[in-house]
Amino acid sequence: MIAQPKSSPPMTVLEYLEWESKQEIRHEYLDGEIIAMTGGTIAHTKIYLNFYRALYAPLQLKGCEVYTADVKVKNAQDSRYFYPDLVVTCDAQDLQAYNLIQNPKLIIEVLSPSTREYDRGDKFKYYRAFPSLQEYVLVDSESIFVEVYQRTEGKFWLYSDYIQGDTINLNSIDFSCTVEALYEGVTLSAIINN
Repeated sequence: MIAQPKSSPPMTVLEYLEWESKQEIRHEYLDGEIIAMTGGTIAHTKIYLNFYRALYAPLQLKGCEVYTADVKVKNAQDSRYFYPDLVVTCDAQDLQAYNLIQNPKLIIEVLSPSTREYDRGDKFKYYRAFPSLQEYVLVDSESIFVEVYQRTEGKFWLYSDYIQGDTINLNSIDFSCTVEALYEGVTLSAIINN
């Protein structure tokens, strides 16, 4: 998703939740700041839908769920709300929840030029605060490149990257797929611009 800051006075959490429920587009909430989430490219959408399709059936067998960008994720401090491109939870409370996830196991973001630095930097810092989060995946929408961060002991995260021909392994949900499966039918801007 392409995040654009919305210029407005800071809102409380309750103001945000009431206001945002009436909006036509999604807005993330970061300590009082509102960030509008606008539409992405066709490549962005195809990538996250390919990932969703690959995850759906295997997760159903494990009693887990994968949700797309319309599902809100809330941190424990109740001061940040996000709309990741994909979020996986296996938590019993989350599986019964009505409108938000609090215990994500895996979060996937498809990188856009406007969100690339934020998704790798501050957003990953915020996501790391979720004790339940075991893996964070970044999928490039302009070239065939996937990055996976896996939580290890304490505050340490293991980094792996994947290119065409590789198989991605997500240990948190015992899942593997080829990089090509994520990019199936995707026209990359790097190809168009050359």
